[in-house]
Amino acid sequence: MSLLRSSFVRAGRVAVARPMVRSAAVAPVCAFQAIRKYSDHHEETFEEFTARFEKEFEGAYDSFEVQRILTNCFSYDLVPAPSVIEKALEAARRTNDFATAVRVFEALKLKVPKPSQYQAYLEELKDIREALGVPLKEELFP
Repeated sequence: MSLLRSSFVRAGRVAVARPMVRSAAVAPVCAFQAIRKYSDHHEETFEEFTARFEKEFEGAYDSFEVQRILTNCFSYDLVPAPSVIEKALEAARRTNDFATAVRVFEALKLKVPKPSQYQAYLEELKDIREALGVPLKEELFP
């Protein structure tokens, strides 16, 4: 005689019930262990964050991809390094997305806590802006 016992097997992140046939000698046991992991990644340093997004912008192949990466980059509780902004501008111009290139600076202006920090970013990125021909919104609409 066999008993029907439920055992839970992890399939991805969701516990799925599967029937399991056991002999009569084994007592029926129902062990429900549903463990949900909300965060599957380790804490990354600022240098790892910078390297990851630089690499992603280098591999961006169309304007949708550039905008998706920008959204992900600016969704964190930190301001990206100037090198990440530089790679974002290069990716936007490479995909011929002028509007996104201009909006990178609008997002940066909203992201930094102080206007003096925004000015520091503008000074740092002045050469790349001029080389790629990316004006600021303030220059386009005085």
